[in-house]
Amino acid sequence: MRFTINKALVTAVAALSIWGSATAAVDQIDGAGATFPYPVYSKWAQAYKNKTGVQLNYQAIGSGGGIKQIEAKTVDFGASDAPLKKEELDKNGLMQFPMVMGGVVPVVNIKGMKAGELKLDGKTLAEIYAGKIKKWNAPAIKKLNPNANLPDQQITVVHRSDGSGTTWIFTSYLTKVSDVWANGPGHAKAVSWPTGVGGKGNQGVASYVDRIKNSIGYVEYAYALQNKMAYVQLKNKAGNFVEPTASNFQAAASNADWQNAPGFYEVLTDQPGDKSWPITGASFILMYKQPKNPQVAQAVLKFFDWSYANGDQMANELDYVPMPDNVVKLVQQKWQDQIQGNNGQAIWPPQQQQ
Repeated sequence: MRFTINKALVTAVAALSIWGSATAAVDQIDGAGATFPYPVYSKWAQAYKNKTGVQLNYQAIGSGGGIKQIEAKTVDFGASDAPLKKEELDKNGLMQFPMVMGGVVPVVNIKGMKAGELKLDGKTLAEIYAGKIKKWNAPAIKKLNPNANLPDQQITVVHRSDGSGTTWIFTSYLTKVSDVWANGPGHAKAVSWPTGVGGKGNQGVASYVDRIKNSIGYVEYAYALQNKMAYVQLKNKAGNFVEPTASNFQAAASNADWQNAPGFYEVLTDQPGDKSWPITGASFILMYKQPKNPQVAQAVLKFFDWSYANGDQMANELDYVPMPDNVVKLVQQKWQDQIQGNNGQAIWPPQQQQ
């Protein structure tokens, strides 16, 4: 009996077999960057490994380091809280998408001061970080806290020592609310700090504030919660003193126009709204449009797709704000449109390879 072989079918089956086995062989994905989202990425990673066996190896080295590593192609994805503008993305063949939102919060170590008791406005916070307000009982601080027991002690300012998306978000806010700051250190992932001591990562800043009496620092909210730190209330654009909570982060994020943001470049600081937390920001993932290993890139997208679909409760437990469903759909469409395999075909959704 003679068998007629359909060459097209054989080719298709072979391609599917190669793709499937290569994808199945991906048991670890590597990323590096922002410390801002590390707590939630870590939680998602553990749940995903339990579900799929695929491990996420994520180095929380700061947004600047994440950008450098993805540009050097030493990781499968980079993570940054400072979004890159479309021109920079295009120059390096990258695309970015928002993964989660949260808040940066000032935290203090003042004897007897509990979380939420100290109130500051943007101008006063900027002048503390500019070294112009030097003591806790300075008139500007006393005016905002007439009933607080403020010590006659020097303020120790703690800032990031590394290139940091948390710093990018923080200095974005200071620049918007203070001419002193805008005309001085300005807005960047790393600035020339007028005063203070530097800690590496959110962990480093939290550790310094915890150890140094009469200090102030800024960290992602999960670090403030985990370390039981005394966070500050801030006066927002509407003139209301607000606390850092997931609902107040969401209030700030509600004005984001992701649909019309070129390359998803969106800044969420000093947003309008009665409840808006003024130092809100998103964290972004950076990937190549033409990755050197499409199978690994697809495994990365599978992890983030799973996190979008299954990670909301875990994010909420850590007071992060999950991305809205309409934004997730927009992101997934960009994956399909922009990330390509070696043959120029989309690698997302996975069934397109079948």
